[in-house]
This record gives sequence, C-alpha cells and structure tokens, in this order.
Amino acid sequence: MFSAAPSARLTSEQLLRWYVQAGVDETVGEIPVNRYASAQVAGAAKPRPASPQQLATSATTGSGRQPTIAAEATTSAHLAMECHSLPELRVAMEAYEGCGLKRTCQRTVFADGNPAASVMLIGEAPGADEDRLGLPFVGASGKLLDRMLATIGLDRSSAYITNVVPWRPPGNRKPEPTEVELCLPFIERHIELVAPAILVFLGGAPASALLARQEAISRLRGRWMDYSSSRLPRPVPAMPTYHPAYLLRTPLHKRDAWRDFLAVRKRLESLR
Repeated sequence: MFSAAPSARLTSEQLLRWYVQAGVDETVGEIPVNRYASAQVAGAAKPRPASPQQLATSATTGSGRQPTIAAEATTSAHLAMECHSLPELRVAMEAYEGCGLKRTCQRTVFADGNPAASVMLIGEAPGADEDRLGLPFVGASGKLLDRMLATIGLDRSSAYITNVVPWRPPGNRKPEPTEVELCLPFIERHIELVAPAILVFLGGAPASALLARQEAISRLRGRWMDYSSSRLPRPVPAMPTYHPAYLLRTPLHKRDAWRDFLAVRKRLESLR
C-alpha cells in the first residue's frame, strides 16, 4: 500500500521517493504545450534537399564538401566529351579520381586490339589478371574469348576489346550501380571515338548499361539491337551474348554463344 499524502516537512528527496512509490512517472506543467505546432515549426526550419544541379555546382565551387555521385558523374561526362582521340581518352581516365575503384586497383585497364577493327567487344570490368597486366580479357575467360573469336575468323588484330568499368572491383565483385554510372561517360565516348560497325556486349552488365535494358542476358542474347549516340553518324547494331567467364561456369550455354558469334560473322560478311 502507498503511504498517506506527504507532509510539508518532507525533504525534496523524500518527496520524490513518495511520488515514485505512488506510480508517478512524468511531470506535467501548469501551462499546456502544443507539441504538434512545435513539430510543424521544426519541420519548416529544415533545409530542403539540394537539386542535382546545386550539388554539381557546389562540388566545383571549392566549398570543401565531399563531391556527390551526381557531381562526379557530371565531371566524368565533361572529361570524356573533351577527348577527341583515344590517347586523350586514356589520359583522362587515368587522371580521373572520382571513382573509388581507382584507389583499390593496380592500373587502368583501357583496351586491347585494333581500334580500326569493325567489331568492338565490351565486357563488364577487369579481373585480377587484367588488373595485373593492364589489358582486358587476358585470364581464363580471355583465352576462351580468343578461341570464340577464332571460330569466326577474328583475333585481337581484327577486333577491339574493352570494358564498361576500367578498374578492377575489390575481390572481383560486380561493380556497384554508382560505379557504373561514373564510368558510363567514358565507355560511351570510347564507342564514339572507335565508331565500330558492330558492337558485341559480353554479359548482361554492358548490355544493361549501354542499352538501358533490364532483362536478363538469357532474354537479350541472340537479338540484334541498336546502340545510338548523338555523336555517332548512325546507330550501331549490337549483339548481346554471354560473358566468357559465365560460359566457363556453365559450359552448356556455349552452344548459344556460338550461335551469337555466327550471327556476328554473318553480319560482318554482309558489310563487305
């Protein structure tokens, strides 16, 4: 049972203990407070999120803030568009520090093969062997790609090979969407400077990034699609197919990839 009401002679500590024993768990003032109105005022005082244009501007005004993805993408797009040759593009990519992958890899993997070739093949990102040697598709998947090219009469002197992302992700993981976004202006400019007759997208990642398609590669492969750019004289026919690394894991799909490469050979023959 609770004790009787406290007398006026109790100390503050004794009075507090009596209130606790009585079950009092909060104090109420004599003047009511409109908490809803207070919340409205606090919400009105919060700053609005900056627009992408404001973020991009703040990143270039020396404000000292960490650049955002939108700002970095704007920077990479500007750098890429300023390049008028492949050597200039390579220098710009090697100097670009906006993508975090640049700080964890050994080198920028630019391209391999003949930039004057009719066929340009694009993969996803370098692996450990590619990062070590600075060339795309030089590991086990690269050897398979060489054999695939040989079956249709091509090699690295008659084809041009690169990746969407030029820097190896740690542990050979897939590039994050934001990393692809930062690198996209470079690969788009790369295609414009090479201006190939045919594109081959090795895997779902380059097909998704460059064709803006979200279907699985199993649904995209084997179908001719057009890659367009305002800086290309005309759309480029593109063939999505399986990545050689995927074929090493699932050799049953090599038959489908073989059909895709036969379609590429047939298209090349029609251009001659």
